[in-house]
Amino acid sequence: MPGLRGMALAMIGCAALPAGAAEAPAKIEIAYLGLVMKRSLPLSYLDQPPGDEGIQGARLALADDETTGRFLQQTYHLEEAIDADAAGVVADFQRLRAAGYRNFVTDLPAPLLLQVADLPEAKDATLLDATATDDSLRAEGCRRNVLHLLPSRAMLADALMQYLAVKQWQRILLVTGQDDADKAYAEALRRSAKKFQIHIVEDKPWTYDPGARRTDTGHYAIEAEVARFTQGISYDVLVVADEAGNFGDDLGYRATDPRPVAGTQGLVPVAWARPFEQWGGSQLQNRFLKQAGRWMTERDYGAWMAVRTFGEAATRSGSTDPTTMGAFMRGKDFELAAFKGARLSFRPWDGQLRQPVLLADPRSLVSVSPQPGFLHEFSELDTLGIDQPETSCHMN
Repeated sequence: MPGLRGMALAMIGCAALPAGAAEAPAKIEIAYLGLVMKRSLPLSYLDQPPGDEGIQGARLALADDETTGRFLQQTYHLEEAIDADAAGVVADFQRLRAAGYRNFVTDLPAPLLLQVADLPEAKDATLLDATATDDSLRAEGCRRNVLHLLPSRAMLADALMQYLAVKQWQRILLVTGQDDADKAYAEALRRSAKKFQIHIVEDKPWTYDPGARRTDTGHYAIEAEVARFTQGISYDVLVVADEAGNFGDDLGYRATDPRPVAGTQGLVPVAWARPFEQWGGSQLQNRFLKQAGRWMTERDYGAWMAVRTFGEAATRSGSTDPTTMGAFMRGKDFELAAFKGARLSFRPWDGQLRQPVLLADPRSLVSVSPQPGFLHEFSELDTLGIDQPETSCHMN
């Protein structure tokens, strides 16, 4: 039989090839660039973050990339560089860039991320911002060499306001902390409330000293302060902007009227949440728990998505060249499966990964935005955050 004879000859020919003739696997080099997060009082001791937050997500994604890469003759390497200060981070980037790295996952605050992105050495690198939510990075501070994985504050605020609109809870009391991050979050909430016709009945700063909770009668003092703070105001939901967790947890159950708390505490819009199990999320949760011995956080999830993005770009583009991979990420054919029931892609106008946003409390998933009924000309995911007609990002 000619067909069988031909196959046999082909097999003999393959067996006769010298061992060195096999094509060597292509290697994708990824660098994780991080700054040690410093937390201090008055945060609750319950909220102290794990020392390996972020990097554990990157390590899990590396294992996922390697699983796919074995079928495609691709291997992956993750170089970890986490420093205690900004100067060390910049030096790490320059050292890694000199060593040939062009694929970077960053876990940096916005000012330091921009400092790195503007270095001459960063011009032909791709920086995947795994953890920063600042709207400014997607607006006037956008950079052509930076893409963003976690939802922006504008996306988080829109996710919450859509839900309030659906529930017809249209009157909110907005309470804002003293930190710059709190003020930025509150500004996103104000913009979103206007967008979805949610009425802010009062917009009040929180000035009470959170250290009072540690006195012997601190719980009485806080209860009295919150009751006084909310007295005489008619509202449906108390919305809080307290990213550092200085006081937001003290607002629940203590207001004059029985009202839910939402925002940075209570019902929280997030990229990832411990109770999330839908669309195969429990599989990712279980694998992460087995690897790290703890639950996945948003920073872990952002880093996981970033490293998986490099893997998807290499797989789908058929190239391990960093320039080709970077261009493919920004193109219309890129998609990232991230356990959210949708294929995620980057917005070309500001480099933001479009994605659903979870609405969760500490023990349950309450909802997922975009909410049903909020339509968009191109993608319902673009009802969350800054759409192309309103962007102030000008990468050119």
